[in-house]
Amino acid sequence: MEIQSFKQWIDTLQEAVGRAKSIGMSEEDINKAAIQLGDYLAENVQPDIRENKLLKELWEVGSEQEKKALASMVVKLVENYNRVH
Repeated sequence: MEIQSFKQWIDTLQEAVGRAKSIGMSEEDINKAAIQLGDYLAENVQPDIRENKLLKELWEVGSEQEKKALASMVVKLVENYNRVH
């Protein structure tokens, strides 16, 4: 699936986080999965929108601690996006 907009990217991640919560995954486990996904995407997927290009660049220069923080912030953004926008 090719992501064509930031909203589409958010919607896709919201669906994934919603599914994870519906099967009982904890916030900690969701954040761990986000880190694994970030590693996979940074290594294997060419970003398709400018926001994802920025995330990839941040991921590549970040320390392990910074990657954990970035993954956690992305999860929070996804969870709260509709309330803010």
